[in-house]
Amino acid sequence: MSDGPAGPGQGPAEAFAELPGAGTLNDIGGTVYGPSVQARDIHGDVHVHQHAFGLPPPSQLPPPVRLTGRAQDLAAMDAARESHLIVVTGPPGIGKTALAVNWCHGVREDFPDGVLFEDLLGYAPDGPARPGNALGRFVRALGVSPHQVPSQLAELAALYRSLLADKRILVVLDDAFTAAQVSPLLPPSAASVAVVTSRRRLGALAARGARIIQLDRLGSDAALDLLSRTLGDDRPLAEPRAARELVELCARVPLAVSVAGARLAARSRWPISELVEALVNERRRLAALVMEGDLAVRSALDISYRSLEPEAARVYRLMGLFPAARFGSSAAAATAAVSHVAARSLLGVLTDANLLDDAEGGAYRFHDLTRLHAHEMALEEESGGARDIAVRRMLDWFLATVTSAGQSVTPYRNGQPRDIRYPPSEPARFPDAGSALEWLDRELSGVMAAARLAEAHGLPAMAWQLADAMWPLFLYRGRYAERLEFDRLALEAARGCGDSLGEAKMLNRIGMAVLDLGQLDDADAYFREALRAWERAGSSGRAAGCMRRLGFVAVARHRPGDAIGYFTKALRTYRELASPRHVALTLSDLGDALTGAGRTAEAIASLREAGSLLADTADPYNQALVRMRLGLALEHAGEYAAADGNLREALRQMRDIGSARGEAETLVALGSLAEHAGQPGEARRRYANAREILSRISSPRAGDVRERLTRLGDEGAT
Repeated sequence: MSDGPAGPGQGPAEAFAELPGAGTLNDIGGTVYGPSVQARDIHGDVHVHQHAFGLPPPSQLPPPVRLTGRAQDLAAMDAARESHLIVVTGPPGIGKTALAVNWCHGVREDFPDGVLFEDLLGYAPDGPARPGNALGRFVRALGVSPHQVPSQLAELAALYRSLLADKRILVVLDDAFTAAQVSPLLPPSAASVAVVTSRRRLGALAARGARIIQLDRLGSDAALDLLSRTLGDDRPLAEPRAARELVELCARVPLAVSVAGARLAARSRWPISELVEALVNERRRLAALVMEGDLAVRSALDISYRSLEPEAARVYRLMGLFPAARFGSSAAAATAAVSHVAARSLLGVLTDANLLDDAEGGAYRFHDLTRLHAHEMALEEESGGARDIAVRRMLDWFLATVTSAGQSVTPYRNGQPRDIRYPPSEPARFPDAGSALEWLDRELSGVMAAARLAEAHGLPAMAWQLADAMWPLFLYRGRYAERLEFDRLALEAARGCGDSLGEAKMLNRIGMAVLDLGQLDDADAYFREALRAWERAGSSGRAAGCMRRLGFVAVARHRPGDAIGYFTKALRTYRELASPRHVALTLSDLGDALTGAGRTAEAIASLREAGSLLADTADPYNQALVRMRLGLALEHAGEYAAADGNLREALRQMRDIGSARGEAETLVALGSLAEHAGQPGEARRRYANAREILSRISSPRAGDVRERLTRLGDEGAT
């Protein structure tokens, strides 16, 4: 890297022209899937032959299961295909998902652009899935980088529609709750088909032309066939009358028949008549527990539960208290206070009994009815004290695991307060920062549900600590809407229990969130309230952090003089406290403000000191940020070659760590440098790439970049 000045007598254009590849700076911004061609001069035709370098089309269907007695329903789906929107509806346990998945496997070859599948969790304990979360997963499956996924639902839906505009794709939306939840997820192409399953009729979709297929109970022969296949032996032939009575007691509902059959399959010497007698007795006992009129399913579940070995039954009912829709053996081990090996074995028992389903990534999930049944069994058979301990263990698992993942992403954030009473005996380990970040992203909704559960159980400190532990996800991937919701929940939890530390931390967190959204007055108010709280607590280091944040607001308001004052005060405190990392971060902020004030020599000195202090730290984001800011300062000082070298290296670092905001800001800086070097075409390319990224992450900075493009005469800027 060269930080030297331009050669004698060189202006910006001359200095820029001497750089390698000058005049053909066609670096590709953003994420590219598949091959690309970069060339300076082309004479004649160019033929590009695409090979299979890109991502494969998504293929997200769960495995098919063998259907029984659904030939007419499959034919109805074939006939409904021309509507492009099929809604399969019926009561719980009737086989809606099995029918939809099997039909989709049969037609998937007609959709060369892939199959998308999403469980909308219509009746999950932590509420139906949000359309934005499903859209985010869909656009990532279609090739959009995680850091380029917009946070606003309208922008996300628009991107999704654009990606599918000319595609032939099959979209399966399982367990929908309302038409409003489904609508943003429907593909726009007339060549695509969407299949929705729901317990409700979703009349609003019918008004849009959807074909409604109402599933009913199986016929007697089909129900007997399902029982025989589940048993895998000749008992139905030996006891035809008892077999027929059993399926009628199960109301010929596929889930109930499967659960009863799994119970018999595990006891090969049991006659069917013995289960019939037990089920009759249980039906009388459970008469008061009818839910949605599905007494057969509830009775069958209770029979299957009563047959479990004690440890498996205990895991079943304790996991009924779990706040999220899916869980792994690690969470179950912590909740039940057993080893991972034991947890995996017991979860296998529950899966074999059809009381749990396998989920993606080695996880497990309850069917909606089995979850409710497991929860009721916990209320009925576990004492209040035992339930409280189990909930505390699962919340401790959440907090410990989220903290571990966060430290893998931002290792400098250690020593944060964590009220963990029961540390997991086998804590989660993440092989690298990328896998930890993916886990945080995937589990965000579950962690938020855990925070609500913590507050409901009188553990507000855990609620705000869970929000605090999720900070690395928000730092790298934005998720602005969820971030604000989570931080506000945490602030109320901290205030509700009089936790001044948690309150002050969450005030700072919300201030940063609204600052990123361009709400400068609100950010200023939150930071000043936090500053007063830290001053009352006598924490000079935390108060200095608020000074830094007030400096951020001043920078955003284009008041570099005020920002310099705030940063200088914070820097003085950090030097007194001998906190080198905070000194480095504040020197970086100060250098940026000094550049804005035209004091470039001071800015360069400040930024070089910051870079030196950060050189040996595990903080790649701030290392790249310092380099980017140094490039800006060098540009203002007229040292264009050195500026370009620093900015290009910063861009590489920001892309390596997946920081969308950092990448966009560095592209803007490179665009500014190209402008000063008399390269308007290169400047437009840089600004256009930055605008695309900033728009996708809903950054208010996108407007500033549009103004730059307008000034350069870019027709697409408006």
